[in-house]
Amino acid sequence: MRLWSLHPRHLDPQGLVALWREGLLARAVLHEQTRGYRMHPQLDRFKAHPQPKRAIDAYLAAVQEEATARGYRFDRGKLGRIHRVAPIAVTRGQLDHEWTHLLRKLEVRNPALHARWRDAAAEAHPLFVMVEGGVADWERV
Repeated sequence: MRLWSLHPRHLDPQGLVALWREGLLARAVLHEQTRGYRMHPQLDRFKAHPQPKRAIDAYLAAVQEEATARGYRFDRGKLGRIHRVAPIAVTRGQLDHEWTHLLRKLEVRNPALHARWRDAAAEAHPLFVMVEGGVADWERV
């Protein structure tokens, strides 16, 4: 499971679809609708949020908005009512790590998009606010 801290606009079509599916799985975990993936480390930051269920819906709403802007039809009905929630901190080190990881994927999977992003600065997903720090403890480095 990869719940990107990066803005969904950076993802290629495969990455965006995968993020939607994995985000819905994360949502099912947080809503106690599945027994799998309950201990997945990337869920920790949502579990630590004061409103985890609302936070995952806000996260997925941004993914759905990006998909709609691209002409895809991700079913917003799979989400609850979207509320404003407190942002989640993501460290600069984590964002940089994910950016490098994504660029490696794009170099193979979508060279045109890789060329577009390789010299750009990574933007955080709208739910996240960047803070100083290294790679997250839960990340596999």
